[in-house]
Amino acid sequence: MPNKKSAKKELRKNIKRKAANKQITNRLKSAVKANIKKINAGDKSVKESLPATFKAIDKAAKKGIIKKNTASRKKSRLMKKVNNLK
Repeated sequence: MPNKKSAKKELRKNIKRKAANKQITNRLKSAVKANIKKINAGDKSVKESLPATFKAIDKAAKKGIIKKNTASRKKSRLMKKVNNLK
C-alpha cells in the first residue's frame, strides 16, 4: 500500500484505467470470437457484423491496448477467413 499522497492518487488512477482497458479488451475479444464462430458455422451473414468488429479492433489499437500491427493482423486474418467462405 502506498504511503505518499501522490502514490495513493496514482494507484486510484491505475485502478480506473485498468477497468476501462479491461472493458475495451473484453468487447474486442467477444466481437472477434462471435465472428469466428459464425465463420466456422459457415454463416454468410458474418459480412454484416464485420464493420462493428473492425471498429472494436481499431478502438483498442487507438487506445494502446493492442499495437497497430496487431490490429492490422487481426483484421487481415478475419477478412481472409470471410473471403474463403463459399
